[in-house]
Amino acid sequence: MIAPRHLIATLLAALGLTAMATPARAHDQPLSDAYLALVPGRLEVSLSVHRADAARALAIAAPESLMVPAVLRRLDARLAAQLAPRLRIEADGRLLTLVFQGSAVRAERSSIQLRFVADCPHRPGRLTVQARLFPEDPQHQTFVSVYDGGRLLRDDVLSAERTTTTIFTTGPAGVLAVLATFVPAGIHHILIGPDHILFLIGLLLLGGGFGRVLRIATGFTLAHSITLALAALGLVTPPARLIEPAIALSVALVGLDNLRAGSRRRDRRALIAFAFGLVHGFGFAGVLRELGLPREALGWSLFAFNLGVEAGQALIIAAVLPLLALVRASAPRLAPRVIAAGSWGVVLTGGFWFVQRLVAPL
Repeated sequence: MIAPRHLIATLLAALGLTAMATPARAHDQPLSDAYLALVPGRLEVSLSVHRADAARALAIAAPESLMVPAVLRRLDARLAAQLAPRLRIEADGRLLTLVFQGSAVRAERSSIQLRFVADCPHRPGRLTVQARLFPEDPQHQTFVSVYDGGRLLRDDVLSAERTTTTIFTTGPAGVLAVLATFVPAGIHHILIGPDHILFLIGLLLLGGGFGRVLRIATGFTLAHSITLALAALGLVTPPARLIEPAIALSVALVGLDNLRAGSRRRDRRALIAFAFGLVHGFGFAGVLRELGLPREALGWSLFAFNLGVEAGQALIIAAVLPLLALVRASAPRLAPRVIAAGSWGVVLTGGFWFVQRLVAPL
C-alpha cells in the first residue's frame, strides 16, 4: 500500500508535469484564424498566425521577439508578403488582391494579427477561399469565418487535405450564384443517370395525352422533392447499399407494369411515379451531399438542384414523347410490339442493375 505522503508527492509531481506540458502543446498547435468581412465596396481580412509559425516563416530563432510591437512593425510587411499569396480569395471567380494594412500583437494567444483589404466594387454572390499558409507543415489548419454585413455566413476549417471552401453571400447576388451552381448540377445529374432516364422512359412508353403525362411528371417531382429535402437535411438518411438496388428494382417494376397494363383499365403510372419517386429522391440527395450543401444557402440550394433535376426531366420527356407519337402515327400496328419490346428492355436492364448492385454495392 502507498503511504499517504508518497501518494501526495506523486500527485504533485503529475500536476507539475501537466502544467509544464500544457503551454508547450498550446504553442505547438498548428492553427491560424482567417476572418473575412464583406462590407460595401471591399472585403476586410484579418489573419492571425501563431508566433512560432511566423518566426519559422521569417527564419527568426526567437518567436517571442515578435510579441514586441516595435520588432513586429519592422517585420510585418515581409510576413504579409509571404502569407498573402497563400490565402487566395475569389469573388465570383475573380481573384482578389489583398493589400496589407497593418499588424497587431495578440499577446493573450501568442499570435500575430495581419490586416488586409481587397477592393470588391461589385457585390459578389460567391466567395471561394483557399488557404495553404504554411505548406511545409502538413498538420497546419486554418479556421475560416466569413461575415456578410455583420452576419456570420460560415465557419469552416481548411487543411492540407481540404484546402478550399465556397461560401454564398446574402441578397440577390447570392441567390443568383446558388442558382448558377446548383441548377446545372441537377440537370447534369439526371442526364448522366441511366437508371433515372430509363425509369422515366418506362413511365412514358404507354403514351397518353398532355394531362396524363403531366400527372406522371408531377407525381415523380413531388415524391423525389420530399425525400431529397429530408435526406439533404439529414432527417432521413438510408444507406446507399439499400437505395441503389431499390432504384434499379423500380426500373424493372415499371417495365413489368407496362406489360400488364393491357389486362386492366386504370392507368397507375402517376401512382407508380410517386411511390418510386420517393426512392429516387434519396439517390439525388446522395449526389447533393457530395457536391456539398452550403449551410448559409440551404433552402435555395435545395430548390436550385431540384429545379435542375426537373429541367433535365423535361428534356427527357421532350425527346421521348415525340418519338413515341411518331411510331404510333406512322406504324399503328407495329406500335404495340415496340412498346412491349421497350418494356421488356426496361425490365431486363433494371433486373440486371438490381442483381449487380446487390452483388457489388456502389
